[in-house]
Amino acid sequence: MDLPLVYHSDYSFTFPATHRFPMEKFARLRDHLCAKGLLHQGNLYEPETCPADVLSLAHDPGYVERFRNNALGRDELRRMGLPWSEALVQRTIRAVGGSLLTADLALRHGLACHLAGGTHHAHHDFASGFCIFNDLAVIARYLIASGKSERVLIFDCDVHQGDGTARILEHDSNAITVSLHCENNFPARKANSDWDIPLPRHLGDDGYLQVVSDALNYLLPFYRPDIVLYDAGVDVHQDDALGYLNLSDAGIARRDREVINQCLARDIPVCAVIGGGYDKDRSALARRHGILHHSANQIWRERALG
Repeated sequence: MDLPLVYHSDYSFTFPATHRFPMEKFARLRDHLCAKGLLHQGNLYEPETCPADVLSLAHDPGYVERFRNNALGRDELRRMGLPWSEALVQRTIRAVGGSLLTADLALRHGLACHLAGGTHHAHHDFASGFCIFNDLAVIARYLIASGKSERVLIFDCDVHQGDGTARILEHDSNAITVSLHCENNFPARKANSDWDIPLPRHLGDDGYLQVVSDALNYLLPFYRPDIVLYDAGVDVHQDDALGYLNLSDAGIARRDREVINQCLARDIPVCAVIGGGYDKDRSALARRHGILHHSANQIWRERALG
């Protein structure tokens, strides 16, 4: 079989073209992977929407209902940063379902990738930074509550700190939050992850990759998680509008391979989500996100060949 990939057409919908959030990147990523032969009917998994009781594992039910029913206050909408619509509700809840499905596929097959996810700024009872529900926190609590995993490690390589994830899971001893992020970047007020690794601006490929390798070599044998949730944000890229770490395409590919290989070498399944990425050239951005899926597919084929 081919590498399991998770996507749904709800992920991209008609959206203001001038808005900073690149809503169309998800459909463009799908088209890119289809054109390259990585995504096809044989390995495409389409998710259901996330059930309300699963969302409430990480989120206040009142907040969930306010969002669903267009009852958020003006300040809540401003902090969310996205214009409310029925399509946004459907997309948001479907995407969390996609991350849950990706985690289940990873546990079953060792590796699976989502074509969305990584909404790590969402907090227990409010949205922030284009993130409405925190799929990483939902997955962690779902896997532990259902008995599918005893210990989950979140390895967040988005350029911004996973503040929402850190705060939601602050007291969850079996959900380990790790955030590698640019120290001088959003959010201004940082949370306390289990492991925060702040990085200086303009670090570049080699310095960044050394930190990633060192962190994995220490954390994976120390915690021995049952699964790693990998947020493969590409806003670390040198051309990203909101990131400052100056990685190249090759550097991102090296990072993705390092994370996946280190986990699989220890028989730890990897559930990968795409995280953040911002560029006015949406096609270039989609190809950048696709580095994750190309890297994962290459490793998948290498392991299949023995």
